[in-house]
Amino acid sequence: MAIIGATQFLERIQFFNGERLFAEDLQGLESFNREMRWLHNQSLHQAGVGSGFAVTGNVGDRQVLITPGYALDSEGQEIILTEQLVFAVPAVADNGSGGSVFYDLTVSYPQDSDLKTSETRAGICNCPPEGIVRRREEPVFCWVRLNDNPQNRQPVDTRLKNLIQSGMFLVLAQIEVYNCRLRQPVSTAQRRDARPAKSPYIAAGLAKARDLNWQPWGGPNTTVNALGFTIGFPYRARVDTTSGDFQANPTYVARLVGTRVDNTSNPSLLVDGLINIPPTGVTPNSFNIELFPVIATLGIAQNLPPNAPAPAWDVAWLGIEG
Repeated sequence: MAIIGATQFLERIQFFNGERLFAEDLQGLESFNREMRWLHNQSLHQAGVGSGFAVTGNVGDRQVLITPGYALDSEGQEIILTEQLVFAVPAVADNGSGGSVFYDLTVSYPQDSDLKTSETRAGICNCPPEGIVRRREEPVFCWVRLNDNPQNRQPVDTRLKNLIQSGMFLVLAQIEVYNCRLRQPVSTAQRRDARPAKSPYIAAGLAKARDLNWQPWGGPNTTVNALGFTIGFPYRARVDTTSGDFQANPTYVARLVGTRVDNTSNPSLLVDGLINIPPTGVTPNSFNIELFPVIATLGIAQNLPPNAPAPAWDVAWLGIEG
């Protein structure tokens, strides 16, 4: 790509009234706009299929059907198919050992020499006698033979393998051929989208204790057992996740953040909490959290008052959407 590779500067082409234009002036203008567009594509998108280019074929077919589509290679060049295309399956019987033969179907950007001429014109005074003014835009399709390793099918031809890995050849589908026919339906699991997947979308945050407004919602503490544990008075709060900018209900996970030892009591208390996020109440902007404090005395077991205040814990949360 000239702008990124060889070109060291850019020139803005200007015109003036009465200027004598040559073919290279207009070619330069078209080339500038085209390469700036490629630079945009290369900078903001990844190589892959933007839309269309669906490939279909059933068991026993000798050909596959390719729908119109739009794709980008790794240099940002647009690969465009405007009409539905029927593409013949490679005419091979087997792999030489009685087994199937596997191929990837690739598509690539055509060079001018690959395109058919759709219009020519004569120059002024027939000098030169004729020149090409339009070429029909058609992508280049290629069947790439794969090895027979079912655990790691790779192109047999190293050059084609490098072109695929570099994003200059885009894989649209994979087929299995036996006796010149499809042995399995066409697989499109190998294709890559030019638009990166939006999911899963992950965001996280920290809800401060002062903003949680814990509210009691259950019965009194349970009786202390022989090991000195008690389940504290249960609480409930609403956690704000607006900062996550979720578009749909995510799956939330959370943990408590704060000290676990209360040295103000005698004997000292080891305090932790069991938390639960009920599915009801989950929204893109918030969720309910239920807290069951767990208290163990560091010494002699003792009962806690039934309405002991909730620990001053922050809540660290993480949401996964998609």
